[in-house]
Amino acid sequence: MLKPQASSTRDLVNLDGTWRFALVKDDLEKEAPWTGALPGSLEAPVPASYNDVFIDPAIHNHVGWVSYQRRVIVPRNWTSDRYFVRVSAATHEGRVYVNDKLVAEHIGGYTPFDAEVTSLVKPGQEFRLTITVNNELTNTTIPPGLLEVQADGQKKQKYFHDFYNYSGLARSVWLYSVPAASSVEDVTVIPDVQGSTGIINYDVQVAGDKSADVHVTVLDEDDKVVGEAKGAKGEVKIDNAKLWQPGAAYLYQFRAEIRDSAGAVQDSYSVATGIRTVEVKGTQFLINGKPFYFTGFGRHEDTAVRGKGHDSAYMVHDFQLMDWIGANSFRTSHYPYAEEVMEFADRQGIVVIDETPAVGLNLGIASGFFSTKKMATWSPEYCNEQTREAHANSIRELVARDKNHACVVLWSISNEPSSNEDGAREYFAPLVKVARDADPAKRPICFINVMFAKFDLCLISDMFDVLCLNRYYGWYEHTGDLVAAEAAFEAEMLGWAKKYPDKPMMMTEYGADTLSGLRSWNAGPWSEEFQIAYYDMCHRVHDKIPAIIGEQVWNFADFQTSANHIFRVDGNKKGIFTRDRKPKAIAAVLKKRWDKINVDQDYPGSKK
Repeated sequence: MLKPQASSTRDLVNLDGTWRFALVKDDLEKEAPWTGALPGSLEAPVPASYNDVFIDPAIHNHVGWVSYQRRVIVPRNWTSDRYFVRVSAATHEGRVYVNDKLVAEHIGGYTPFDAEVTSLVKPGQEFRLTITVNNELTNTTIPPGLLEVQADGQKKQKYFHDFYNYSGLARSVWLYSVPAASSVEDVTVIPDVQGSTGIINYDVQVAGDKSADVHVTVLDEDDKVVGEAKGAKGEVKIDNAKLWQPGAAYLYQFRAEIRDSAGAVQDSYSVATGIRTVEVKGTQFLINGKPFYFTGFGRHEDTAVRGKGHDSAYMVHDFQLMDWIGANSFRTSHYPYAEEVMEFADRQGIVVIDETPAVGLNLGIASGFFSTKKMATWSPEYCNEQTREAHANSIRELVARDKNHACVVLWSISNEPSSNEDGAREYFAPLVKVARDADPAKRPICFINVMFAKFDLCLISDMFDVLCLNRYYGWYEHTGDLVAAEAAFEAEMLGWAKKYPDKPMMMTEYGADTLSGLRSWNAGPWSEEFQIAYYDMCHRVHDKIPAIIGEQVWNFADFQTSANHIFRVDGNKKGIFTRDRKPKAIAAVLKKRWDKINVDQDYPGSKK
């Protein structure tokens, strides 16, 4: 799905700001908030999660639907256009109403959806736009959860992921136009390299007049034309191409134009694309044919007040911090991030592992950490065929949205599923095929392995290209005993390397909760001294295992979690930075290590 953009043939109206806001306290269809002005005087910012904006606990803890509403005017010059409302994300289910009419609905909280309104509102007319958003998670949603209705009729939500279930319109809402006669509906670009020649294989999908001519132009960063082609499908060759490199991004503009018989441009759409190759070869991960070692983070879209609301200032500052500390990569744990983040990573040369929202598919963790009744994960009562279909759809939507990003080098289809339980292989085998079929560029795929599913227990690791491991030796296992933790950690890593001698291994999570400012002469758990000792231990193990191709610590910054878990005090404190982005003592230690790693691997953009 193409992100809306303004061009010589398209217009784009941003609908962000404060919208009228109300809880749906009863049944959505019964209340029908789209049929008139919302009751009350509340206004909510868009983009933002609504939970922490207001001080009313009833809003913060609300389970169910909420309503956003505003007035919108269709620009009067859109007489020859089709026009759409675009919702960048509605967590976790959204419906769009134009005046009294439902025009779109979508399940999945982190990917966009559109609603065409051309036939409902004329150019120059005003309409009432209502978007309802539901935060409920069930066993057939991704991420999953369990919903309980209490005796008083109130709903109680259980979810099994360890970050707060922020909800609402956390990303931008747009009104945009495309030419009615013929328009670019989708673009796929697949880069390749042959010697010094860059190759862009492309496929342009056209809406409307299918017989219209498609012309393709590729421009370099100086706006110089470096390649051209005709036809909706083909390739463009670029002599002496400049490659997209980690830390040294170079982006070409791929411009697709639809022209009529007289050569006039009917529609134009541009995609920023980097020319680079990605390959897994033995125990190496290759970018442009050179081994790459990941340094960086698992992260969250999480800030005070805004929740998961996209914020450009935080985005730029976070990337600055990653650059300072020597991070060359991150994972979009545990859901697709805002499209603006992906575009910025493209421009900054940051490598991304792109992940679906499939987190919480593990009732072993739930029963152990959250004190719930032991249940089978892969069962009709929890993760069943309907869950898998929702999961498959989340994979397709992620790849469809992010397929053209040069920064994306690896797809992660799930975080910490119960891959050691009976039924895991039957659940995941079809999803592996979905992921491989969805990406025209055939990037490698992975899932993120949980600490309970060690090499002798995991039932699905053989189906994936990279072994991505989350391990907390010294924190959740052998807590505080780093000597025992180091021995156990090394033994397990050697076990993986022996069982899968031709697969690269990556540490996608490792960390220890740390209270900023807590100092301890004996490096006790939760202290800044313990966090340093913990990471030193982990890195000694990493450096002994040749198959390890990267380390992404957990987490970039402290983040909010559910208040129902007694072992979390105002959130997860495993951040290298505090929630307001102040460095803990470990930051300088990581910077020293990662700067050296980046120089040693000598890729363009590494710090000399």
